Amino acid sequence: MNNKVLLIIPPERFNEDELFQPKEALEHAGIEVTIASTKKGEITGDYQGKTNAEIIYSEVSVTDYDALAVIGGSGTNDYLWENQDLLSYLKQAHEQNVLVTGICAGAVTVAKTGLLTGRKATCYPLDVQKNELKAHNVEYVKQHVVAHDDIITGDGPDGAKEFGKSLVEALS
Repeated sequence: MNNKVLLIIPPERFNEDELFQPKEALEHAGIEVTIASTKKGEITGDYQGKTNAEIIYSEVSVTDYDALAVIGGSGTNDYLWENQDLLSYLKQAHEQNVLVTGICAGAVTVAKTGLLTGRKATCYPLDVQKNELKAHNVEYVKQHVVAHDDIITGDGPDGAKEFGKSLVEALS
């Protein structure tokens, strides 16, 4: 079976390492990757890197994918943290046994769904992010990746390769 992963990025200011490194790991493993956002077209990252959002995530069914990953970057805090539509989408994916993952500010987005309540997760070691985990009763762990069977969180650019690797392992 050919696995498919949906990488969800903010409509501006995604983190390049957090997008491109996991994407490379997934594609190298033969996994089909689609980049989605809240809008279609070219999106510029925090460091002026460019990518193309092929689809708007809400226009595709969660069950078309084996895993969803919410990517971090400064735009994630601004556009995705409080996006109730996205939070519902992630919860729906989880209910359908789709692997839900997030890295850096994307991990915080996942925590905001309530799916990690009472569990361990990681995020970028900034107070603003760690406090969001605490606010949702999630135990912060200082490591690159925290992998549960159903949810994987990554800490940020330094853990981006490892995050990609853990997605590949979870899907194989």
